[in-house]
Amino acid sequence: MVGRTRTLTLTGALVVLVGVAVVASLTVGSNPVPLGDVVSVLTGHGGELSQQGIVEARIARTAVGLLVGASLAVAGAAMQGLTRNPLADPGLLGVNAGASLAVVVAITLFGVGSLTGYVWWAMAGAGIAAVVVHALAGLAGGGVTPLRLTLAGAAVTAGLASWSSGLMVSNAQSFDSFRLWQVGTIGGRGLDLVTTVLPFFAVGLAVVLLAVRQLNALALGDDLARSLGENILFARTAVAVGVAVLCGASTALAGPVGFLGLVVPHLARFVVGPDHRRIIPVCLLVGPALLLVADVVGRVVARPSEVQAGIMTAVVGVPVFIALVRRGRMAAL
Repeated sequence: MVGRTRTLTLTGALVVLVGVAVVASLTVGSNPVPLGDVVSVLTGHGGELSQQGIVEARIARTAVGLLVGASLAVAGAAMQGLTRNPLADPGLLGVNAGASLAVVVAITLFGVGSLTGYVWWAMAGAGIAAVVVHALAGLAGGGVTPLRLTLAGAAVTAGLASWSSGLMVSNAQSFDSFRLWQVGTIGGRGLDLVTTVLPFFAVGLAVVLLAVRQLNALALGDDLARSLGENILFARTAVAVGVAVLCGASTALAGPVGFLGLVVPHLARFVVGPDHRRIIPVCLLVGPALLLVADVVGRVVARPSEVQAGIMTAVVGVPVFIALVRRGRMAAL
């Protein structure tokens, strides 16, 4: 009974936290909007035309923050469980580097200049990079192991990053266009982009949720997982596919948003322990809250301009991560 009460209390607190972050995202910024006006726009009762436009833009921005925050946090937890590496993040599969190179190629060679175009190129690049990393990790025989996956991901990421840098250096115009996407931001995206990538988020999240039991088994080691009847190759492949889809969709929508997939899983383990059946739901709530809070802080600290969310996640998250390390609360995997 005590455990159930604690779970309900924690869930309620996290839901309230997300709600507060959503309200702040809709009302706070260089042009503050009263909550009553936000409610009027949401309920279709209109309001001042200028504020209506601001609220509609912030609705899309908040939706992007909710999706990207949840996806990166869940992908980070799954990646750390898959590799048994507490410092792993979703970019370990080369997804961010693949998406970045694809966007650079699209800008430089094909003249793509719209966010919609970036989304499809980034998704394709992320998927190809994840497949290449997984294939390289399995070349030596004996299946894909966490160590091989980590090394292959690091090698592919370095290679793709060098190609991206080379293309940008040779074309100043492509660099100017790319840098605005590269910093990672949830602003400037419309609901049409959200609906475009929403199916990918749904598929990736479903795959990871279905593989939660396998993640717990993998955490025990390959031999014990096999003794429990798990198909190690299938489990690793399923989790890797889910992570690649989630991270690819997030990167395509918002650009590379770092640190979120690293710190949120550790916060979740600190609160609920090592069971992925509890870690994943906590990540689903903490990830969006942290990203939205970082975005709101970025709007306030540099008025009337703003600091992009991809920068602020590190600024907000680093002190939390350092505090966990200093207190010895970094959970071993």
